[in-house]
Amino acid sequence: MLAALLLIVFAYFMGSLPFGYWIGKILKGIDIREHGSGSTGATNVWRCVGKVPGALVFLGDVGKGTVPVLVAIAVDNAGGFKDLTFVYPQLMPCVVALTALIAHSKSIFLNFSGGKSAATGLGTLFALNPIGGFLTFVTFVTMVFVGRIVSVASITAVALCGVYFWFLHAPATYIGYCVVGFLYVTFRHKANIKRLLNGTEPRIGDQKKNEVNGTLGLGEMKTQ
Repeated sequence: MLAALLLIVFAYFMGSLPFGYWIGKILKGIDIREHGSGSTGATNVWRCVGKVPGALVFLGDVGKGTVPVLVAIAVDNAGGFKDLTFVYPQLMPCVVALTALIAHSKSIFLNFSGGKSAATGLGTLFALNPIGGFLTFVTFVTMVFVGRIVSVASITAVALCGVYFWFLHAPATYIGYCVVGFLYVTFRHKANIKRLLNGTEPRIGDQKKNEVNGTLGLGEMKTQ
């Protein structure tokens, strides 16, 4: 039980690391939450700070989802959660994954605010099932290329991850995590969904870029 509690704390700490916020502050001296969509995720950093910083934030956000889950799986395989297996096999890796997922959007470093959790969720999928995670990522990239709307690509990819895990015969707990993750990430995109319904959700390349402290971004207005 102690190992489980320590891993949950570790997952929350890792998931809370606000790479997008730090990159904005370090490179441009801005609070990324006051620009673009107000999210600390890679997409908003990409738009408001730059492509390379956005890519770095994406890698960091994926990594902070992957690392704690890989640790949880290793501990689980070593029998470290034997006192919890009566609940359900492979449960703790999913609890750790969900903790990291939520922590990204409820960061202790940012007054419990953050991003949409899509990249961190992808990182947890890579750890739980690398092939399933890869297929989810390919779905995301394909949807971005076809539709040029990141929010649609994120929601579509996370909606299909459970299907991929099912076809790959992943444990039932992993598939259950995919379903819960889909619901959470979709909820985090509620503002995007509202803009989609109103026809105002921006596509990649459609926004006119404005100067933000010497950089090209989405301007000073925060999208509600």
